[in-house]
Amino acid sequence: MIIEIDSFELRRLLTDAVELGAKKALQEAGLLKPYLKKSEAYRLYGRGIVDRWIEEGLIKIRKDGDQSATWRLDRIELEIVAKSLNRHTYLTVEDRRKK
Repeated sequence: MIIEIDSFELRRLLTDAVELGAKKALQEAGLLKPYLKKSEAYRLYGRGIVDRWIEEGLIKIRKDGDQSATWRLDRIELEIVAKSLNRHTYLTVEDRRKK
């Protein structure tokens, strides 16, 4: 099976890959924090979107401890999901209501 990608889509994919690679390098150099607080993710991507990604298992919540510990979200994981156009991986509204 051969998949054809037009030049615009290829350019967008390469740009996204370069951007994610640069952010990963900045994280590894200690210049960019690897995790965001949930409130920071809400501000960047929108509360409903982030909550949907969590509900659908597209991103994972990390906690530093028990009970009242701060929730953290992986910055690169968030960016990958945000840049992804693979909407087929998302649950439909009807499927979300069943949960």
